[in-house]
Amino acid sequence: MRIAIPNGKPLKLLILCSFFVLASGAAAQPALPPKADSAIARFAEQIAMDVEEDGVGSIVAGVVLGSDLIWTRAFGWADRENKIPADIETIYRTGSISKSITAVVLAQLAERGVLNLDDPVEKYFPEINQLLGPPEGAAPITFRHLASHTAGLIREPKLPKAAAGPIEMWEERILASIPTTQFQSAPGEKYSYSNIGFGILGLAISRAANHPFMDLVHDLIFTPLGMTSSTFVLTEKQWKHMSVGYANRGDSVNTELPALEHSGRGYKVPNGGVYSTVGDLARFIAGMTGSSPQQILSDVSRANMQRIQTPRDTTRGYGLGFFIRFEEDGSHSSGHGGSVAGYTAYVGFETTTRVGVILLRNYNRGRTRLSSVATGLLIKLVLSLKE
Repeated sequence: MRIAIPNGKPLKLLILCSFFVLASGAAAQPALPPKADSAIARFAEQIAMDVEEDGVGSIVAGVVLGSDLIWTRAFGWADRENKIPADIETIYRTGSISKSITAVVLAQLAERGVLNLDDPVEKYFPEINQLLGPPEGAAPITFRHLASHTAGLIREPKLPKAAAGPIEMWEERILASIPTTQFQSAPGEKYSYSNIGFGILGLAISRAANHPFMDLVHDLIFTPLGMTSSTFVLTEKQWKHMSVGYANRGDSVNTELPALEHSGRGYKVPNGGVYSTVGDLARFIAGMTGSSPQQILSDVSRANMQRIQTPRDTTRGYGLGFFIRFEEDGSHSSGHGGSVAGYTAYVGFETTTRVGVILLRNYNRGRTRLSSVATGLLIKLVLSLKE
């Protein structure tokens, strides 16, 4: 039985390649200040040059303000062999942005009383006790530890081909990976980014909810936010909009591995399995800033997710599923990047101005450093909106 979540009003997607102010029956968004318009224009000009010089694939970019995607533009090819240009409906893999989505499901289940963030994971998922080398006297791993990368686990399991295999077997890959995964520090002691940790988290929250993980994501995030192009398994209709992935290094471009991973990524589902579009990620950002007509989290839960959870970090750190930055002007931004074979991505947003930036690319290496370029634009937009 699926979790019943009422459909919310979908985010209004403005299908434009230039700046636009929303005018509809709903309250219109204020026009961007001239400095913001100029910053976006320079940002777009630089990406256009980078994509052309890279000569590999495409980048789709977007700017979110409140509940609206106020600017978006596509650059380059979704499929360069068949000369299919990218557009705002083009689908990309999001890589580790999937971790943010998994963490939101965790926060929703905590709100509903299904679990507590500080519950020991072993309460619902005893297999976690098969992890190797727990430090003597260490406290049990909690959901908070896994969602903040403070569980003390290594980045990847030592299981051969853990990241390969059909998506239907991802849970089996997690279970097989756990006995090959080593502690490198005690839970709660320090930050250590762990892909397998987030894989374990996805399966553990599924156990706690007694519900399949991918269904939880669809029912609690994709459906209420109207993210109709976001999924773990592409439908026939979605395949028509899927970009070709180009795993590039120097002059070498590999399309075989990215194509192979569409049928399965081994254990990497909760931590790297989501497909999405610029419009859908705009809806997700709106949900995380509290701007969406469908409130998927309370203000308290969103604030908790966007609070630095990593020890000894004060201005830069990791929250629950998001990297967190505090700037000198008092602004507070959250974001996450993603990189898998043939695809890279970044989303970032600032909570008080409710502005966000999205970048999706169907190749790995290029002149545009997605996280730094997106963060740079985000800072400029925040400053212009606060003036």
